[in-house]
Amino acid sequence: MQDPIRKIFLAFIEIHILYHAKKEPIYGSWMIEELKNHGYDISAGTLYPIFHKLEKNNLIESKKVLIEGKIRKYYSTTELGNDTLNEAIEKINELKNEIN
Repeated sequence: MQDPIRKIFLAFIEIHILYHAKKEPIYGSWMIEELKNHGYDISAGTLYPIFHKLEKNNLIESKKVLIEGKIRKYYSTTELGNDTLNEAIEKINELKNEIN
């Protein structure tokens, strides 16, 4: 069984991913560093399955780009991803107001 706190933090990470992927296309190693700035110590082995799950659920889409002879996968939100992020932000704000 999965630790309940871990499930909550994974949901926060998904929201972070949607937020940044909406602002501009993101890639894995950048997202790992960005999450570290917010106190999340996440490995590529945890992040990429999250990317794949979000992509499978049509919340993000990927595009392969050739950079300096290497293929890098960039992720951006879909329309459904944008809508989902907006709903999540509303719920977060509602909860934050209630807690405060």
